[in-house]
Amino acid sequence: MKIQTLSDLMIDLVRDMFDAEKQLIKALPKMVRTASSPHLRRAFETHMEETKLHVHRLEEVLELLGQPIRAKKCRAMQCLLDEGKEFFELDAPADVKDAALIAAAQKIEHYEIASYGSLRTWAGLLGEFPIKKLLGDSLAEEKRTDELLTEIAENVVNANAEAVAH
Repeated sequence: MKIQTLSDLMIDLVRDMFDAEKQLIKALPKMVRTASSPHLRRAFETHMEETKLHVHRLEEVLELLGQPIRAKKCRAMQCLLDEGKEFFELDAPADVKDAALIAAAQKIEHYEIASYGSLRTWAGLLGEFPIKKLLGDSLAEEKRTDELLTEIAENVVNANAEAVAH
């Protein structure tokens, strides 16, 4: 796709995020199985359901833009997930592994927050207010997930991981 306008750029990034979210749906079950903290497992399970909603919303965005529903390979998500896979196989105590999983998951959340933030802003500038709302809903969920992961890390996992050394 040749990108000449902000609208073209938005379509390109929507397709990129469509693939990113589909990749994440495939990775989240392993993240759930790998996490030992029940809080972390629940957070990943909840986010898996939200991620399915994000995919549906992105399909809706493409429909509203009159575009075919197709993805563009998201290399950034692929790299983030590849890096995160290293943590699945860590030979470390469970709490240390959970701390690593949270760090990997938050890298993913920050990528998604940046992408949805840009998309929502562009949709507003282009007068695409129903699309801005859809993207804003996904952005809010990504931010909540990031906040929840921080809370789990700060209140449970990191302290337990630090205690392993003592």
